[in-house]
Amino acid sequence: MGDKANAHPGAAGRATAADHPASVRNVVLVGHSGSGKTTLVEALALTAGAVNRAGRVEDGGTVSDYDEIEHRQQRSVQLSLVPVEWDGYKINLLDTPGYADFVGELRAGLRAADAALFVVSASDGVDGSTRMVWEECAAVGMPRAIVVTHLEAARADFEEMTRICAETFGGDDPDAVLPLYLPLHGPQGPDGHAPVTGLTGLLSQKVFDYSSGERKESEPGEDLLPEIEEARNRLIEGIISESEDETLMDRYLGGEEIDFKTLVEDLERAVARGVFHPVLAAAPATDGAKQGIGTVELLELITGGFPTPFEHPTPGVTTIDGKPRVIKACDTEGPLVAEVVKTASDPYVGRISLVRVFSGTLRPDETVHVSGHGLADRGHEDHDVDERIGALSAPFGKQQRQLSHCIAGDLACVAKLSRAETGDTLSAKDDPLLMEPWEMPDPLLPLAIQAHSKADEDKLSQGLARLVAEDPTMRLEQNQDTHQVVLWCLGEAHADVALERLRSRYGVQVDVVPHRVSLRETFADKAAGRGRHVKQSGGHGQFAICEIEVEPLPGGSGIEFVDKVVGGAVPRQFIPSVEKGVRAQAAKGVATGHQLIDVRVTLLDGKAHSVDSSDAAFQTAGALALREAAADARIHLLEPVAEVSVLVGDDYVGTVMSDLSGRRGRVLGTEQTNGGRTLIKAEVPEIEIGRYAVDLRSLSHGTARFSRSYARHEPMPPQIAERIREEARAAS
Repeated sequence: MGDKANAHPGAAGRATAADHPASVRNVVLVGHSGSGKTTLVEALALTAGAVNRAGRVEDGGTVSDYDEIEHRQQRSVQLSLVPVEWDGYKINLLDTPGYADFVGELRAGLRAADAALFVVSASDGVDGSTRMVWEECAAVGMPRAIVVTHLEAARADFEEMTRICAETFGGDDPDAVLPLYLPLHGPQGPDGHAPVTGLTGLLSQKVFDYSSGERKESEPGEDLLPEIEEARNRLIEGIISESEDETLMDRYLGGEEIDFKTLVEDLERAVARGVFHPVLAAAPATDGAKQGIGTVELLELITGGFPTPFEHPTPGVTTIDGKPRVIKACDTEGPLVAEVVKTASDPYVGRISLVRVFSGTLRPDETVHVSGHGLADRGHEDHDVDERIGALSAPFGKQQRQLSHCIAGDLACVAKLSRAETGDTLSAKDDPLLMEPWEMPDPLLPLAIQAHSKADEDKLSQGLARLVAEDPTMRLEQNQDTHQVVLWCLGEAHADVALERLRSRYGVQVDVVPHRVSLRETFADKAAGRGRHVKQSGGHGQFAICEIEVEPLPGGSGIEFVDKVVGGAVPRQFIPSVEKGVRAQAAKGVATGHQLIDVRVTLLDGKAHSVDSSDAAFQTAGALALREAAADARIHLLEPVAEVSVLVGDDYVGTVMSDLSGRRGRVLGTEQTNGGRTLIKAEVPEIEIGRYAVDLRSLSHGTARFSRSYARHEPMPPQIAERIREEARAAS
């Protein structure tokens, strides 16, 4: 750990193929946008000797945010892998976006990692989305540590931030969240701010001074000892209370001095078990410095306190036909089970798949089975194909460093898997397997698009297919009712990135158009109609007459056709023709061009001609009869209503319920849940919640989430329906 007396930086952190899972650490960095995750990754890479100056690799690019879109938006929008080596360990650092729109990238990082570093800004605090991710990690027992950044800010207060973290993340046990180090401050500047120049280790009682640009160890001065002793005693009690050694607390309370080695071992064990969460401090390296403050301590926590891949249970695995399969965790000689956690496109290399190997060993040039199941509702078709593995590599900025193999527990990039998509399973071709998918948030913001030009139209389908293959949090819909192409996204920033990728990566320019919901029509009252289709213009004529009655039915009934013709007025062979014509017209609508539903159409009478009547003539007559019935009837315009469930913090319940009422919503009830949250259930017209994904985030400061499902169609308010009718008349 960071308090080891003989700690020293490792050799240059060039990523190579790991030879044993015990030497691999997979760590995901979590935190809100702007908390300093990417800067921290670059500082760790600098300390490990993987970069030649802060954040730079050999070609001069950055180590993490190297995508052009990230440069333009000045924030991370995708998961980035930065592998470094430290003291004989390979550390895979997974840098995730902090903005809520890219939570899919975060979930992929959590899937690939064995432990998490929660990065918290000393000047900004902890936001609601970070708190929710912490709870997700806690639910599965993922080991976590906290890193406080931005200590250089004028209002930064490490002690206050540690207290907030203990309250926020500690829950019923705030002593499970305690600092391992206290910042060491230099002289105060003119503004009264004293910069952090180093750290004081509470367990080792050593001072680690970074003011020279490198970490130097010394003994603490007398003035520091009282502060160290108070914090140290609390830390020791916190560690011991989480220890598996029940006699250790008795020995400590009895006055026995617990040796440093025992304390470190118990700390590492408690961290790896996910029951104790140390707080550390970090600051980027200054110009010319070889190490950032706290980076050595962090690397030692990762290698000493975080679990090996052996301790990460393999997600559920089945055969292709769904039979459970028991896979030993991290067996390098076992059957191949790997998962594509991210898919990206490189203009020179093509498709690149970031893969986590859970069992077996992945090697270049071998043929594997690629299985993708369970995402058909998002535009991802189920598939089972064999593909040849291309080159294996470790990413480093824009570079790809070749690997000879990738063992269980490690991560690697695979080139040119043309069919593999994010979430797919790679397994042996003669033993195909399937991993259960990880939970993905539902995209709830619709983005209706159309090709900008004919040239774009020709490329649109392929571009969209590639886009959704890379991002399983995006859903592609070809709406048959509105005839719109809709990309369902997680938020506005997610939508902006999707459009930018379509343009810059796939050369497709699209226009955003207003999103339309699938409206319906129905009869409000009983009505009658007569369809007369009689034409005679030389040769074979057309003759068909039918009389119908239309009456409304309860919601969900569809179209019901009843034959009540007597005396053969309409010959038996033409009655199905009338029904076909009625149903065809119902699909087109009778008033505003929207599908007619929930009516009973009864055929009462009609006339036929022995020569001129035909199937086509009676289809036309049936359609005409339905249109005539509608012309003299009151037609209801129906709108889809969604059942909405909103999980929101108790502080925002009133605000959210008021907003739902303003959207013509009907609150069905509320239910108290764990963690000071309330589940609100309501029914809301879909036309009112097109942008609810954006609006709810604003209302709740990012702490609420919601789901929606179709409930039924019901009549629109007259004033809104009339506006829709006027728009339809204007369009025609």
